[in-house]
Amino acid sequence: MKDKRILYVSSEVVPYLAENEVSLMSYDAPKMINDQGGQIRIFMPRYGSINERRHQLHEVIRLSGMNLVVNDIDMPLIIKVASIPKERIQVYFIDNDEYFKRKSTFTDEDGALFADNDERAIFFTKGVIETVKKLNWVPDIIHVQGWMASLLPAYLKHFYKNEAIFSETKVITSVFNEAFEGVLSSNMKDKVAFDELPKEVLADYEKSTYENIMKNAIQNSDGVIIASENTLPSLTKFIESSKKPFLPFTPKEGFAEAYTRFYKTFL
Repeated sequence: MKDKRILYVSSEVVPYLAENEVSLMSYDAPKMINDQGGQIRIFMPRYGSINERRHQLHEVIRLSGMNLVVNDIDMPLIIKVASIPKERIQVYFIDNDEYFKRKSTFTDEDGALFADNDERAIFFTKGVIETVKKLNWVPDIIHVQGWMASLLPAYLKHFYKNEAIFSETKVITSVFNEAFEGVLSSNMKDKVAFDELPKEVLADYEKSTYENIMKNAIQNSDGVIIASENTLPSLTKFIESSKKPFLPFTPKEGFAEAYTRFYKTFL
């Protein structure tokens, strides 16, 4: 994997958030490729619970300053960066006071999903892609991990389809068992429709359940990784019937070889 460029777009990453399947693999996979001499970048949201002083985040002025349109409203994009200690791995944080300043990640103090999680996901997706364009860093593979990042395959394939920088880029989506209850929003379809994605893509957002948004990500990806042992059976069945190349669940002790081999099929 030497010199191959892999962009990791993740909902959560250790050590910036608590350990779970998504945050741990969002650290372990990039580290593995970094150790093999690959070139990596990691993007995640800058949630308010992240201690900027402790983790030494700082704003990148040359990348900040643009506005992203979400549902016909201009929202300012702030880019911050930090390095994972001892690993020399840069992590880019997508920030916006309206969407990410709050101290919780996905739910309020009563455990209810934030009403604007759909807009946060749209903003995060656009923020990642626009920043990568500004960096002029062409990824060979984009690896999506976590539902907050799950709109990226559809947006890259349709909204950004004419961007030459991504013409050879392949997208892999990991499907975890880190689901949520209910729907992200009752009108998520209308917000995505503002960006003129095709009808077949919008249909999945009519009822924005975890299962539906992950099915959409799978359908718009080039490859899929089943990243949890107990992934929803309906999603596993969907992956198997999608005719997409997929990697079955691999225990952590054997993931490095399996992930490397899977990546190489797209390079």
